[in-house]
Amino acid sequence: MGILSRFADIVSANINALLDKAEDPEKMIDEYLRRAMEDLAEVKQETAAVMAEESRCKRLYEQNQAEVQKYMDLAKKALAAGNEGDARVFLSKKQELEANAASLEKTYQAARANADKMRQMHDKLTEDINTLKARRQNVKATMAVAKTQQKVNKAQQAFDGANGALSGFARMEEKAQAMLDQANAMADLNERPADPAEELERKYSSGGSGAVEDELAKLKAEMGL
Repeated sequence: MGILSRFADIVSANINALLDKAEDPEKMIDEYLRRAMEDLAEVKQETAAVMAEESRCKRLYEQNQAEVQKYMDLAKKALAAGNEGDARVFLSKKQELEANAASLEKTYQAARANADKMRQMHDKLTEDINTLKARRQNVKATMAVAKTQQKVNKAQQAFDGANGALSGFARMEEKAQAMLDQANAMADLNERPADPAEELERKYSSGGSGAVEDELAKLKAEMGL
């Protein structure tokens, strides 16, 4: 059937290989499932038609068998009543019906075989659709985890970048401090060593401190202190 051959890639074990080729496995499996449901509806219609044909052929065959038995019974009654002529008519009709019986039985057997095949295809497609639905849930769950993992990866990259920036800033601080320490050291080295003699000379030569004491004593005397 064209339906099942067209849908063979879905119900086969190669579905995973098909999904590997898909840019969006979630959307592809939804599309396959949609097609499967459409095909199942068509298979149901065809299966129902074949089953109806099986029932019709069975009914014709059983009616023929009933007619054969009926004319056999009538022939027996005619003979029991001593009417051989009537018995011959009934037997002739019976044989005519029996001639059609083989053809009716063959047609019925073929219709039954076709109905069995259609029922098997219908049941198989239904089973495969249920399997596909379960796989769809697995694919959706996997895709959800994958998308979450991608977000986590991006967040981790941003976090790593921030840590890298902080680490670089700390190195810059260390470098700045080292430069400051070096500058201070150079300043200390550039200062001229203190000369004790010069310090004493400034102490005794300034005279500023003695003048202050003289003026302070004069002020106390004027105030009577």
